[in-house]
Amino acid sequence: MSEPTAFPLRLPEMPLHDPFIVADPESGLYHLYTSNLDSSGTRGVGTMVYRSPNLRDWAEPVPVFLVADEDAPWAVHGAWAPEVHRWNGRWFLFTTLHDADAPLPVPQPGEYGTPFPVANYRRSTIVAAADSLTGPFRMVRPEAPVLPAELMTLDGTLFTDDDGAPWMVCANEWLQRIDGTVEAFPLNRTLDAVDGDPIVLFRGSDASWITRELPAGVPHQIAPYVTDGPQLHRFGDALVCLWSTYEKNRLTNGGIDGDYVQTWAVSPSGRLEGPWEQREPLVRADSGHGMLFTTFEGTLMLVLHRPFTDARGKLYEMAWDGTELKVLRQRTDLDGD
Repeated sequence: MSEPTAFPLRLPEMPLHDPFIVADPESGLYHLYTSNLDSSGTRGVGTMVYRSPNLRDWAEPVPVFLVADEDAPWAVHGAWAPEVHRWNGRWFLFTTLHDADAPLPVPQPGEYGTPFPVANYRRSTIVAAADSLTGPFRMVRPEAPVLPAELMTLDGTLFTDDDGAPWMVCANEWLQRIDGTVEAFPLNRTLDAVDGDPIVLFRGSDASWITRELPAGVPHQIAPYVTDGPQLHRFGDALVCLWSTYEKNRLTNGGIDGDYVQTWAVSPSGRLEGPWEQREPLVRADSGHGMLFTTFEGTLMLVLHRPFTDARGKLYEMAWDGTELKVLRQRTDLDGD
């Protein structure tokens, strides 16, 4: 795929959810991945990419992965939360598909503290490979999920440990776990199968601030413990995990009623198994599913989406002071907010 020659878009004009940015020094372009929309010029479930030389001016999106191009994929819906990582000389796309025709067991309504209708079905993060950041990406295992099929997992991300071994870190849905988790599964070198026992990094309920401001009269219940969008980043000896959840939360007949937030946890030892310390949210106001990246100029940045519905990308300058991850300022000159 050729490089773009025009960059007519700005972030306020770019519908996107769960943004993930790769700063590519070879092309001099930032690649922002999100779920495929008709604006890419091609309909279908998959992933598209916006490209920019400066994080302000963006080219029209183009599709890089389409489920319809696969032979007999195990799922044809979703394509949420795409991420692209370099591994063993190739680029690997992680994105979450789901199959509504493959139901999974549903917890009893009483386990939530109140009757709550749910529809659990197969959901998992697939892995697809390509030689270029612009694809085309093809699934490494189209016939079945990489992670155990009986688990309702989503938002998988690639993590490489100190020994160079690959792991998929993902969220295990609160709809199945009740108390949502962030878990890590060791993968084989081709990233198409689990290669060992998983590790639970932490549970949603470990963030004690989630229930600090529950609405008056609402009984304590497990339902607020959602885990979304884990992404890992090393700072010296420490390992940081970004993740998103809801606070001031309660259940309603229509679903979850609460405020989406971007939060984080830290493993001071740098070990994937922790222990993990939960910290206060970084950004509130219906914001979340963020990731950290470094600009071509060496600035640490956070990109996330806001609001949850009809989302747009938002950018923040960040800093690590040795123990804390801090928001310095929102880059409204770039994101227009």
